[in-house]
Amino acid sequence: MQAYDHHAVEAKWREVWEKERLWESDLHAAPRPYYNLMMFPYPSAEGLHVGNVFAFAGADIHGRFMAMRGYDVFEPMGFDAFGIHSENYALKINEHPARLIARNTRRFTEQLQRMGGRFDWSHAVYTTDPSYYKWTQWLFLQLYKGGLAYQDRAPVNWCPSCQTVLADEQVVDGRCERCETLVTQRELTQWFLRITRYAGQLLDQLDNLDWSEVVKTAQRNWIGRSAGVEIRFPVEGLEGETIDCFTTRPDTLFGVTCLALAPEHSMAARLTVPEQRSEVEAYIARAVGRAAVDRLSGEREKTGVFTGSHVVNPLSGERIPVWVADYVLAGYGSGAVMGVPAHDERDFAFAQAMGLPVRVVVAPPGWSGSREMAEVYTGQGRLINSGDFSGLDSTKAWGLIADRIEEKGFGERKVTYRLRDWLISRQRYWGPPIPIIYCDTCGTVPVPEEDLPVLLPEVENFKPLGTGQSPLAAASEWLRVPCPRCGREARRETDVSDNFLDSAWYFLRYPSAQDAGRAWDPELIRKWLPVDSYIGGKEHAVLHLMYTRFIVFALHDLGLLSFDTPFRRFRAHGVITREGAKMSKSRGNVVNPDEYFDRYGADTFRTYLMFMGSYEEGGDFSDAGIRGVHRFLQRVWALVQRYREQQGIPRELPPENARILHRTMEKVTRDVEGLKYNTAVAALMEYLNELQGREQHHEPLYRQEVETFLLLLAPFAPFIAEELWEQVGGPFSVHRQRWPEYNPELAADIVVELAVQVNGRLRDVLRVEPQLSQEAAVAAALGSPKVAAAVKGRLVSKIYYLPGKLLNMVIK
Repeated sequence: MQAYDHHAVEAKWREVWEKERLWESDLHAAPRPYYNLMMFPYPSAEGLHVGNVFAFAGADIHGRFMAMRGYDVFEPMGFDAFGIHSENYALKINEHPARLIARNTRRFTEQLQRMGGRFDWSHAVYTTDPSYYKWTQWLFLQLYKGGLAYQDRAPVNWCPSCQTVLADEQVVDGRCERCETLVTQRELTQWFLRITRYAGQLLDQLDNLDWSEVVKTAQRNWIGRSAGVEIRFPVEGLEGETIDCFTTRPDTLFGVTCLALAPEHSMAARLTVPEQRSEVEAYIARAVGRAAVDRLSGEREKTGVFTGSHVVNPLSGERIPVWVADYVLAGYGSGAVMGVPAHDERDFAFAQAMGLPVRVVVAPPGWSGSREMAEVYTGQGRLINSGDFSGLDSTKAWGLIADRIEEKGFGERKVTYRLRDWLISRQRYWGPPIPIIYCDTCGTVPVPEEDLPVLLPEVENFKPLGTGQSPLAAASEWLRVPCPRCGREARRETDVSDNFLDSAWYFLRYPSAQDAGRAWDPELIRKWLPVDSYIGGKEHAVLHLMYTRFIVFALHDLGLLSFDTPFRRFRAHGVITREGAKMSKSRGNVVNPDEYFDRYGADTFRTYLMFMGSYEEGGDFSDAGIRGVHRFLQRVWALVQRYREQQGIPRELPPENARILHRTMEKVTRDVEGLKYNTAVAALMEYLNELQGREQHHEPLYRQEVETFLLLLAPFAPFIAEELWEQVGGPFSVHRQRWPEYNPELAADIVVELAVQVNGRLRDVLRVEPQLSQEAAVAAALGSPKVAAAVKGRLVSKIYYLPGKLLNMVIK
């Protein structure tokens, strides 16, 4: 019997598929377009990591499945090769990023081809190629002309290690999301995109998007819609001057005992009396260098300084002291907060630190007022100490006090958002130069479109200057340029744009990647967009996935696109651990895909990654598990070899065989549709056991059984399925065949309820077949979000299984 040699099989079919250009589509002529996309990788390290293969294999399986269902699937691939990730790695190994990225993209391409992806390389995009970033620069100019790109001097997040500014979304727990250095603040002139103009639309559209709920929730929280009242507090002694404060709790207005200004607030210096000036100026100097996240930290003791001035409560007439406090940020709201210590956690901490009064104005249920409250009360209740509003329920008082404020001209109702404009300037080398020229006569001048691209000059010293300027500021020949308007000597913008701008539109470029004359072909865009299926990591929820939505909204409003959402469906894949721990070089538990490609083959690696846990939750990698999947594919190979040697293959499938086959077809089909790949693989394993069991009883194998099995296996293990399909005499290629359709009547079966326990505690009840194997039962259980959450990151040490009744997994 011929042995299974994965090296020979995979090499053979990679060559055939490339020669036949099997994965390329005629995008203009395709009758049933289906755009299947996955997040393209940063080629910043030495090669693909296992997380890339996990993500790409799952998306590729979906693409193969849809192609077998009769769709013309377009599945392109490219590289997000600009940005700090790539530049930092180049600095680490002391190699110029241009040479590094050229080598790395070749390496990544070889690995992606080796993993068996059905990628259309004829439409590849490389964000570092001038033929691509020309159109990134063109996109910036369209936004600039449309009033959506602007320059402003503002406090920004600064990473001392990366030597560049960071968008709010790139600061995680006060640290740079790329290098984990503590972030500080600087005031610099930067370029921003007006994403806030679309805050309401970005929020409202989420209700109708077919996206993973975890991503939609993250975006809702990040956009942060708040309905309230903006109140104007008159400044004592300055006629006509007011300080505006936004609040979502106007019902607590009578509880204000201080007004706190951000250190950067324009009124802070004006309101400081002479005897307080030195103390206030020293405090402001210390505060402005701290990162916003640090200033907002609930664990840090609140600090502040009194200005010596007062404002007037517009309803009570009470004098309110004005303080400067670093827990107030200039970029959020008006940069001023009305302090209500009794009913706000941060205000309470500030009042305690500064010795300010705490006045209760919303009485908690059962509170008599005879004692001071021991903690902040933020709920609803009965108003007290609130003038003629006392005695009212706070929810009713909210509207009545808002009405009074509006009637007296002291403010108005308002909706605000937490979302801030997208800061795109980067003081680095490795990125597309922002296409702006500065002229002493004409001011800020956009580069004419006919002069694009503004090429990134080749400079050997690409290290950050440490001055707040990009290394491009030292490229004197490139820097000096004639003004496009007056012809006098001018200078280029030296900042490059955030690499998230490169990736915010790449899906629009793929279909037109070969078109040098325009960013995209309108005919292809109308035919193929929005993307039908997009798969990627949930860690990009408020970065890439928010930015793509904004860019599409903007291009729609500028008349450049006919749709207003980039992706019809988005699914977030899970995260892989190893032995219960996150993979890292320091732990020594990193999985190198090449090692497993060599040892077991791409088919085994792909299939195991899909089998080890829920695709949308992730799973724990183990060598024992991958060996089990390799044995499964070896058994598939051996079964087909015995089938080929079988004499007199019978034609008509017996009724019981047909029922089992159609139940398997239904199970695999429904699971693949729902990205429940682990249970789909379990069903294939179960069916293989069924076929082998018949062999042991000297029952024949039927052609329909074997061919259908190979068709169901093909998306998971494309190489071995292709080879075995050829061996059984199937027409070229297995991936061009139609997905087998099951008969619902034959697929119908009795199901029972299986109680699933983890350490003896009931976690879920599943509807399963009565005689489901233990292997399939465990896979089905791990496909349950409730069970997966209970098991995640832990090792299953024992399994107790009573078919059709109980499954108990013991974890440690």
